[in-house]
Amino acid sequence: MADGTHSLWYEFKKGLWQDIPPFRLVLGTCPTLAVTNSVINGISMGLATLFVLLGSNIIISAVRRYVAPQVRIAAYVVIIALLVTVADMFLAAKFPAISKALGPYVPLIVVNCIILGRAEAFAQKNPVLPSIMDALGIGIGFTLSLATMGSIRELLGFGSLLKFKILPGAWFEPWIVMILPAGAFLVFGTLIALVNYISAKKAAGTETH
Repeated sequence: MADGTHSLWYEFKKGLWQDIPPFRLVLGTCPTLAVTNSVINGISMGLATLFVLLGSNIIISAVRRYVAPQVRIAAYVVIIALLVTVADMFLAAKFPAISKALGPYVPLIVVNCIILGRAEAFAQKNPVLPSIMDALGIGIGFTLSLATMGSIRELLGFGSLLKFKILPGAWFEPWIVMILPAGAFLVFGTLIALVNYISAKKAAGTETH
């Protein structure tokens, strides 16, 4: 039981750092760059992706023994597309402003490499419970990544967080570049470098001890 619990915890926590999608695996970069000009957009996209990832991992893990290898990928895409449609319609119905801001990037979750990658690399090889923990870890890690990028870009680009003014306009001049594509690449590259630096330092410390 202890070994099982440890294994489930590992499957969850690896997505929070070791396999964090945008900065370690460099997956899901399209929405990471496109929708993170504000915190709320980043969190919304992250949660939509988490919903699809969790649902697809559960379903694919549950039916993996009954899907012929020849149609495996096609079946996975159909499952993912169904869940994306649900997420897209829910956002359009309940949060139309956010749905409009995210534009085509919610439907494009269908081709997000994170979703199909976890289905192929993990869910189709493992039972449901580990697949749930894998999806939660990767999904939460992705959401935190987008929220972090959105926070930096919104703060420097608008002087606000969640539309609350943080940096007074009296002395702070917004960095317009931060809400443009160039700002997305700048923040993305900086965060990748920072994550790699911290990981290298941790690895060096582990080797020393």
